[in-house]
Amino acid sequence: MLSSLQRDTFDYFMKETNPENGLVADRDHDGAPASIAAVGMALTAYPVGVARGYLTRAEARARTLTTLRFFWQLPQGTREDCSGHRGFFYHFLDMHTARRVWNCELSTIDTAILIAGALAAACYFDEPDPEETEIRDLADALYRRVDWRWAEHGGETVALGWKPRSRFLRYRWHGYDESIIMHVLGLASPTHPLSLHAYHAYLKSFRWRTVEDQQYLHADPLFIHQLSHIWIDFRGIQDDFMRRHGIDYFENSRRATYAQRAYAIRNPNGFVGYGENCWGITASDGPGPARRRIHGVRRSFYDYLARGIPDGPDDGTLSPWAVATSLPFAPEIVLPALRHLHEIGLRDDCAYGFTASFNPTYGVGRGRPAGWIAPETIAINQGPMALMIENHRSDFLWTLMRRCKPIADGLRLAGFSGGWLAG
Repeated sequence: MLSSLQRDTFDYFMKETNPENGLVADRDHDGAPASIAAVGMALTAYPVGVARGYLTRAEARARTLTTLRFFWQLPQGTREDCSGHRGFFYHFLDMHTARRVWNCELSTIDTAILIAGALAAACYFDEPDPEETEIRDLADALYRRVDWRWAEHGGETVALGWKPRSRFLRYRWHGYDESIIMHVLGLASPTHPLSLHAYHAYLKSFRWRTVEDQQYLHADPLFIHQLSHIWIDFRGIQDDFMRRHGIDYFENSRRATYAQRAYAIRNPNGFVGYGENCWGITASDGPGPARRRIHGVRRSFYDYLARGIPDGPDDGTLSPWAVATSLPFAPEIVLPALRHLHEIGLRDDCAYGFTASFNPTYGVGRGRPAGWIAPETIAINQGPMALMIENHRSDFLWTLMRRCKPIADGLRLAGFSGGWLAG
């Protein structure tokens, strides 16, 4: 089951990528722009594909080199039609020209994911071959160009993004979220490093809670407990926050996974389908915006939204990809859930593994247990599935990224110690 699921999710990056430039479509529909985070996940996935026999090393090397050359040559500057500025890139780019679309922001987290993918490629392609040498040089150059200190913009923490006209967004990385990978890479930059104060200020915003009898560093959506773990092996290493609480971020994510399952079993809002093998509340598409009366209850449904527990929003929408991405943390509860999701038909009409999200409550009475099913596949759902399945099966990526100097240096600068960092 895992082999089949991993291969199907990996195929997204083989089929939804522009071979001329390496850009990956954000969604699998005509006209979708590229997502730079999806490109970072593709760069990370190609070595996994080689290890699994999905493509050859030469094919992966060619795809990687095409991508990195293209990104290095893209225009940077303050003009609205550029692709980036100060080493950062816009969240969404035109699939052909790589120019900014949708008035989107210059994204600090999505750039970090792109750079993480480039550095993963640099670690993997370690032979003296001229093309592999060029991959390493380009990854290093892209990393060095990012001006992480600029993104602090005089504040205590890092800004989420920037736009040419309105400049820095007013939102900052505050509270536990997916940005540990960004902070680690920013701290280790040899050219424009984040200040250590920014990471300490970030830690001060964390919130320890008890949810469904699990005590852990809380964040509502499940993806927050997963994303940085794609590239960082947190087992046995701790920063100041985790030392104070006597666990590591891996154990923290295990507890968050169990809390999700317990919440679904309790099902406080009485949604259809929730149970011990049917959970996964995270950022996802949904069937809304809509309001319906179902079984006598007036329900509100949302479209794309960061859903979570226990504070919501929770409208009955579940995400199989978030379950699969939890596999390394709690396989004993994830595997039965994946089998159940397979049995209710959530792989039947999706070429790339599981459907992105579904809502049994919204689709009640339509003759299928899954109810409403999202019509599109999203790239940044596919990447975590393929990559975290591999971390569960072989530790491949975690072993690879322990050799990544920016990751190891950034963790140490952030105060992490113990485990593999002690070696």
